[in-house]
Parts: sequence; structure tokens; C-alpha cells
Amino acid sequence: MQADSRTHAWWIEPREYARQEERRGRRHAYEYLEPARTALIVIDMVPFFAEANPYVRGIVPNIGRIAAALRTAGGLVAWVVPAHQAPLRGVTDEFYGPMVSKMYAATGGEGPLRSRLWHALDVQPEDLVVEKTAYSAFFPGRSPLPGLLADRDVDTVLITGTLTNVCCESSARDAATTGLRVLMVADANAARRDQDHNAALHTIYRSFGDVRTTAEVLGLIGQRPG
Repeated sequence: MQADSRTHAWWIEPREYARQEERRGRRHAYEYLEPARTALIVIDMVPFFAEANPYVRGIVPNIGRIAAALRTAGGLVAWVVPAHQAPLRGVTDEFYGPMVSKMYAATGGEGPLRSRLWHALDVQPEDLVVEKTAYSAFFPGRSPLPGLLADRDVDTVLITGTLTNVCCESSARDAATTGLRVLMVADANAARRDQDHNAALHTIYRSFGDVRTTAEVLGLIGQRPG
């Protein structure tokens, strides 16, 4: 395992910003949030991914900063871990092959949910910790998360974690489809390569939600109603 960590050199093309500005008259879809109705969703930050990928380790401080600020402001933090089963159910062996399918089924580890998260994360007793049995944490019937958020009247989700272009993007798409306001945090998501990360950010920004930095999200959390 490499000891270093890093964050992605992320960007969205100026022409995409310009197109959205022309459409709606502003760069960002969501210019405010209510902390009490906002949830930070942290996806798949488990040893399987963190040990292998310095980009995953690199986003830990930003996730921690957002989590601390949102808790203080009265919002919710939810940690999502993979269940101990393959994500594509009956077709997983056929799609990936038996060996890779077995590996993917084990990515979330075993034991109590909180013990399965990466050790450097600051998980608090009041936080939610849930499993998902699909790539998306919001796919119907594959995680208790949507129902738990609905019970708390959450209308905005901040998507963070790994992999940007797989489980995080899948979750962002499904969350938006259910009517939630989605903000993808550009420097608190991690993929294997910059190009994978940036392609996912482009897709989300273009069609499913907003893309913001950690600093911008912290500003929104601390913003007083005007």
C-alpha cells in the first residue's frame, strides 16, 4: 500500500458552465441549503478502497470538515457501506466472472457496520450507518437510506466518497430522480483516475445536480437566510 494521498485535478469545461448559465441565468443550480434538511452521504469509505487508492485517502479531511460543520448546523451525516454480497445479484458471476464477483462481494468487509469504515474517519454516535446491496444507495429496495432520509424530511444531499464514477454517480443519479436536490462535492469524491472523476462530475453537473467544492459547501452550510 502506498503511504501517500492526493486529491484529483478536477475541472468542468468552461463551455458547460456557460451553457448552464445561459439556461438558468446562474452557474449553480442550488444557491442555498437548509442544514436541518440536508444530509451528507458518504459512500463506500472502507478499507478495501482506501488501502488501494491514494485518492480515497486524500478526501478524508474534506469529508471530515463537511461532516463537522453540518452536524453543528443541525444536519445529518450518513455513512454507506457495501453489503456482503455482489452488487449485480444474479448476473454478477456472468458479468464479472466468479473470481471478481467474489472479490466485489467482500469489499464492505464483515462485522458491525461502524467497524467496517476506514479508521481515519470521524464517525459520531448520532450519525447514520447503513448498508447498500447495489452500486446506488438510492436504488429502490436496495438500502434503507431513502426511507430514513424521508423520515427526517431531508430535501438536499451532499454526495461524497468513492468511486466517483460508479457508486457515487449512481447514487447521485437515483437521488435526483427521486426529487432530491443533489450536490456532488468535487474534492470529496475519489475515482481511480482524474479523467474518470471529471467525466462523472460533468455528467452530474449537466443533467442531475450541482457540483461544488468543499469550501463552497461549507459556505452554504454557514450561510444565514437572507
